Formats: sequence, structure tokens, C-alpha cells
Amino acid sequence: MRFLVRTVVTALALWVATALLSGITVSGSSNTRNALTLLAVAVIFGVVNAILKPLIKIFGCAFYILTLGLISFVVNALLFLLVSWIADQLNLPFHVDGFWSGFWGAIIVGVVSWAIDLVVPDRVEGRR
Repeated sequence: MRFLVRTVVTALALWVATALLSGITVSGSSNTRNALTLLAVAVIFGVVNAILKPLIKIFGCAFYILTLGLISFVVNALLFLLVSWIADQLNLPFHVDGFWSGFWGAIIVGVVSWAIDLVVPDRVEGRR
């Protein structure tokens, strides 16, 4: 259930990013296709972040310390571009138009996900 909630939250955050940035597009033939594309991209986004982000943090630890964590913005943008490339390989109509679109898209997705998490908690009180 938690995975499903996180996926929907990420899909909503991706939708907000596509609405705010012209460099991130979902070009499905219908609203239903766009919604399914955003859900699929949210799953890809979660898998990429779950697998690659910890590895990048481990191997790039010195850069994180040296830049006081600011390199994480660059890493997030590059991971966002990777998600766009994977979506393209899977013939999903989701596209990010370059580094700066990925940069701002990753920030928007992070902020919107955080805001939604404030309203929709991951866990029910008293349960783990």
C-alpha cells in the first residue's frame, strides 16, 4: 500500500512539473494515456532513485562534503534526465528537454512530493 501511495504522490508531482515547465512534456493521445504515463514514469523514477542515488552518494561522498550538499541538485537533475531517457526507451510519451529542465523539474517534484507528504502521511498512526 505504501508503494502505491508513493507512486501516486510522485505521479502528481510529475504532473505539476509538466504543468509549470515547458521543457517537461507528456504527449499522450488522451488524458488517460497521460495519467498512465505519469504513473509509469513515477515507478521508473522510484526505481532509479532507489538503486542509483545511494550508490552515487557513497561514491561521491567527497563531492557532497566539498559542495555542502549542493551537488545533490546536479545529481537529481541528471537522474531526472535518466528517467526521461528510460521512458523514451520504453516508448512512453514523457520527455525532459535538457539539463535545466531536469534541474527545475527535480526541484519541483521534490517540493511537491514533500508538500503532499505533509498532507498524506506514509503510515497510519500507531501502525508500522
